[in-house]
Amino acid sequence: MSVVTAASDRSVCAPLPVLGKDVTVPLVTGGEVTYAALDYAASAPALQRVWDDVAAYAPYYGSVHRGAGYLSQLSTDLFESSRATVAEFLGCRAEDQVIFTRSTTDSLNLLAAVLPADCQVFVFETEHHASLLPWRDARVTYLNAPRTPAQAVATLERALADRDPYGPALVCVTGASNVTGELWPVRELAAAAHAHGARIVLDAAQLAPHHPVDIAELDVDWVAFSGHKLYAPFGSGVLAGRADWLRDAEPYLAGGGASRTVARRADGGVDVEWHTTAARHEAGSPNVIGVYSIASACKALTEAGFDELVAREQHLVATVRAGLAEVPEVKVLSLFGDDAPRVGVISFVVEGWNSSHFAAALSAEYGIGVRDGLFCAHPLVRTLLGSDPREVGECGAPEAAPGERSLNAIRVSFGAGTPDEHIERFLGAVKELVGQGARWKYRTEDGRCVPDRGAAQL
Repeated sequence: MSVVTAASDRSVCAPLPVLGKDVTVPLVTGGEVTYAALDYAASAPALQRVWDDVAAYAPYYGSVHRGAGYLSQLSTDLFESSRATVAEFLGCRAEDQVIFTRSTTDSLNLLAAVLPADCQVFVFETEHHASLLPWRDARVTYLNAPRTPAQAVATLERALADRDPYGPALVCVTGASNVTGELWPVRELAAAAHAHGARIVLDAAQLAPHHPVDIAELDVDWVAFSGHKLYAPFGSGVLAGRADWLRDAEPYLAGGGASRTVARRADGGVDVEWHTTAARHEAGSPNVIGVYSIASACKALTEAGFDELVAREQHLVATVRAGLAEVPEVKVLSLFGDDAPRVGVISFVVEGWNSSHFAAALSAEYGIGVRDGLFCAHPLVRTLLGSDPREVGECGAPEAAPGERSLNAIRVSFGAGTPDEHIERFLGAVKELVGQGARWKYRTEDGRCVPDRGAAQL
């Protein structure tokens, strides 16, 4: 998977309009400032286009698949046309199913629930917990973190070849790391999986907002992603791909919508005929607004053009990495090395700083929102930090002394809606904090690092 880098500023497009770009937040030092949202990897702001589309539909909201009235029919058509839009966005094959879920986590738990008997699952320890943890009822092989893409492919090939018994197998891999932003060799891993009779599911939660994802081109069996990372709010997700395991398994949820017919038996029991389409795993009233918001985001990104979006994001990535490189105390975390292609997700630690304290100071003193912690990828972050898996960093912990390692990290993430000014302010704030220190004291409150307003200003 190649990444396009902007050759000059002339090739860098303008950011897509998003909600919240003019929101102001108070500073602990006094006054207000426009909020710089740089935590896209957790939840991206909603595109203005998505919000407008949802607002236009809202008066026509009705039940889906359950009514003869005009609004019900309109909502049903909207729901199913959204399914077609997502299928096109993902380059689905004709026989693939698109199932709507609550999130990436829900999608992968759904897939875990339909695995055939004796299926073995292979997953790298570098995965987000959404793709690391759902396989509790399967035989799981956790693979050590590779240090190059080629090592990742070789590690997987050895594990698949050595599996015993040589039965059904599933590989789960991320497309882009939610910690380092690095792109994984998805096409090569898919080829390795298929060469050894295994299937592969792609966790595209961090990839789909930044790069085109084509199921057929990548030759993966399934793709999972979330709307809230794709600039679409309202809590909806997608699992798309091969239909056979989904069609052959019991429904993920039992209830209305998943059943075709239900009849009482003479012995007092119930006979159920389940749907064989995507409806089999979509029991209950569907989240039509969440689904429509995903479809709207898919259309907006496609119309904007991924070539232009990728070029602009790579311009921002290069700017952030160059700016952080000017601060000797900053260490950027990387699995595959500095030259690895990546999306707009960068994690780092600052020598002499507790990461939670640093992130809190960026928020309270500069109005910049980033993430601190282990990013729901504990094994990976601890591997990158070289820390003991049992250690946990928190705001109240002593600051790291020069030469000591941090127990957690700071993550800055951005995307199609990020203006250059937010990146410039972030880099300026990092340099000021490292050079001058925080202007306020901080303490732990309900597990969060917050300004200690009862203390004197530093």
